Amino acid sequence: MTDRPTPTPRGEENIYFEEARAHRLAFQQCESCGARVFYPRTVCPVCLSDRLSLRQAAGTGTVHSFTTLHRAGHPGLADRVPYTVVLVDLDEGVRVLADLVVSPEADVPWIGMPVQAVFDEVTPELTLPRFQATAGAR
Repeated sequence: MTDRPTPTPRGEENIYFEEARAHRLAFQQCESCGARVFYPRTVCPVCLSDRLSLRQAAGTGTVHSFTTLHRAGHPGLADRVPYTVVLVDLDEGVRVLADLVVSPEADVPWIGMPVQAVFDEVTPELTLPRFQATAGAR
C-alpha cells in the first residue's frame, strides 16, 4: 500500500498499464492510415478507424520539455520534491509524459536530452514507466 497517488486505468488504458507491468512501453498504430497513437484509444484520432494495433516502443527518446516541481502536487509526493516531470518524444514518434529519475551524477535535464525508459513497480498491480538520462547524456 502506498500513499502515492496512482492512476485509475479505464477501458483501453488498461492495455498500457498491463504492458508497463511487463516492463514494456506500448503505443498504438492505426492499420488504416499508419498514424502512431499515444495514449491508448478505441479509434484513431486522425482517420477515426477502429483498426488500432498495439506496438512496443524501444523506450528510447529525447526530452521535448520538462519542469521541476519544488512543491508537491499531492501530499503523497511531498517526500519526493524536488522532482522533474518530462515530456519525451519516443523514437517511434509518440510523446509520453512521465517523471525523470535523477541520479547523483546526472546533470540538470535539458531539451533534447537522450533518455531511456525504466519501470517503477509501485505496487504488485501497478508499474509506472519513468525515464532516466542515457549514459551518453551525462
